[in-house]
Amino acid sequence: MNTLKACALTALLLSPLVSQAGQYVPGIEGVKSAVVPPPGVYYRGYAVHYDADKADGLPPNSSVKVDALAHRFIWVTETEVLGGQLGFEAILPMVRTDLDIGNGMVRDKQTGLGDLFVGSLIGWHGDRWDAVAAAGIWSPTGKSSRPADPGFGYTELMLTLGGTYFFNDEKDLSFSALSRYEIADKSSVNDELVVEWGLGKHHGLLDLGLVGYSRWELEGGKAETHAVGVSAGYFWPQLMMGIDAGVYQEHSVKQGFEGTKFRVALTKVF
Repeated sequence: MNTLKACALTALLLSPLVSQAGQYVPGIEGVKSAVVPPPGVYYRGYAVHYDADKADGLPPNSSVKVDALAHRFIWVTETEVLGGQLGFEAILPMVRTDLDIGNGMVRDKQTGLGDLFVGSLIGWHGDRWDAVAAAGIWSPTGKSSRPADPGFGYTELMLTLGGTYFFNDEKDLSFSALSRYEIADKSSVNDELVVEWGLGKHHGLLDLGLVGYSRWELEGGKAETHAVGVSAGYFWPQLMMGIDAGVYQEHSVKQGFEGTKFRVALTKVF
């Protein structure tokens, strides 16, 4: 039973929503992932559904389903730091995980609040480019005693660096890349690098694009995941609200689940 328990824990840690050191969910920011909004207060709600029944390095007939709703609050101030706008953010996820290892050898299903993230950011804006740098801490506030629990049980530092380039003065064609470097405070957990990217075509208030992400386990680890997909978003100025949706198909996965991810992000400007 201890072996099966360890297998279940490994499966959860290798799933695309909660991997090696990674508490960040890649593929949720769309084609303008590295653009910091103007000074103001913002709410972003991320709804994510992940489904996988194919896994590398796990027993046959293993599967996982994850539904998550993450609440993110952003405050971009008027204060300038290093030539950019200083901001602060907090993220609190709610997660439901249904994990099955080896077609019933180990089965666990849990729902609850995940770990809390608090951090700061700086956003820069040029004529045809935007950039962001950020740092924050994931705190072990979520329950983490069972394999499918939403918490990780350790503290993690997440460093962010990204940029968006617009190919013309009209800014109707862009490419963005956003990297996250995640470092756990446990020596038994390897660091992780996540890179999201998006090639976007903008038609006024409508954004369409080709998107994707990759994640790698560092420090000698072999786990990695890659995904590609499409996204679409629209913003309503009269409501000061926008919606962005995307679907991703993972491929070339090593030591983890390979599945499909669907996400919808709601943005509200206050």
